[in-house]
Amino acid sequence: MKNYILFLCCLLVVACNDDVLVKPNAKLRLDYPRAVYKKSQTNCDYDFDVNNQASLVKTRNCGVRLSYPDMKAAVYITYQKVRNNNLDSLLYDAQKLAYNHDRIAISIPEKLFENKDHNTYGVFYSINGNAASQSHFYLTDSLQNFVTGSLYFDVKPNFDSIYPAVVYLREDIMHLMETLEWK
Repeated sequence: MKNYILFLCCLLVVACNDDVLVKPNAKLRLDYPRAVYKKSQTNCDYDFDVNNQASLVKTRNCGVRLSYPDMKAAVYITYQKVRNNNLDSLLYDAQKLAYNHDRIAISIPEKLFENKDHNTYGVFYSINGNAASQSHFYLTDSLQNFVTGSLYFDVKPNFDSIYPAVVYLREDIMHLMETLEWK
């Protein structure tokens, strides 16, 4: 019995000398395909490049829905003609739509946009946080045309979980803004 206890003590001493190996935290890796763009065919007063991962569905009054089924997301675009000097009210409505999320959003940074070659001017809003929408934008030529757009996901907003998709889609929206042309 004495040898048995001595053997157990030696075994415990040898087994307890191992260093603890701390494993790094796992990170979710989401890879999205590289964006390949083609010119949209809206048959309206504007066209833009659209990602081949999106399906373009024309809605009423020259509006467009860009659906991203793999990400359960969509960009909703509306089009309006500028009439009777209503540009101020269109701008106010677009800004109000973006800032409707300020109670829930962590921040709403704005990025001014100007493309003199295509005569497009606007603002891109990144809505950070668990808001219903993660991005808004508007573009206009200041004379005849006005486009607004919003990014929505078909899931309960959890910004940490959808962040990789948000980044990918924000880049798509910026490309859309850069390539939008009035007819």
